Amino acid sequence: MNETLSQIADGGVVAVLRGVDADQLVAIAEALQAGGVDVVEITADTPAVTDLIGTLTDTFDDLVVGTGTVLDAETAQATIAAGASFVVSPSLHEDVIETCNRYGVVCAPGVMTPTEAIRGYQAGADFVKVFPAKTVGPAHLGAMKGPLGQIPMMPTGGVGPDNAGDYVEAGAFAVGAGGALVDYEAAARGDYEVITETAREFTRVVEDARSEG
Repeated sequence: MNETLSQIADGGVVAVLRGVDADQLVAIAEALQAGGVDVVEITADTPAVTDLIGTLTDTFDDLVVGTGTVLDAETAQATIAAGASFVVSPSLHEDVIETCNRYGVVCAPGVMTPTEAIRGYQAGADFVKVFPAKTVGPAHLGAMKGPLGQIPMMPTGGVGPDNAGDYVEAGAFAVGAGGALVDYEAAARGDYEVITETAREFTRVVEDARSEG
């Protein structure tokens, strides 16, 4: 479990795949890795999500694969069984945290307030997902990190190359990004280099913000 959390922290960028086409999945993951992003989260509302998780874990030895948008313990258990090494929720569900703890899988509930962050961490979360980050911005995350410095925080929702560095400077240990990172239209036309270039930009921004901090 600690190794997974360390890998998320080291890379600093989590790619969120929602509704990804099974035929494009491996190529998208390869493009992300080529750009320095080696942590991928497939949302649980994606069709055949357990099959997709299995595909990635079978294909890659060095890719950290998790699942997102997990709202209940049953979904958490099913995706863990499929090979997910971390589970993320958009909201706080203590039964999901309990299930992840039971199976030794990293877990992150979605939070917006200090009270939710504390509740999730006390329930056994490894980090918290500040979501939707775009409605509050880096200053909100930084304000929460002040009294809650012990809780790793990852903003998701509206995070792009233009503001990822601001979140890292505010105290984020990693950032999560979906549409701003993965261009599905480019993937559909076979132009995976677009995804690689965006991944490179994300990782560069995060690395620069960390070095400045």
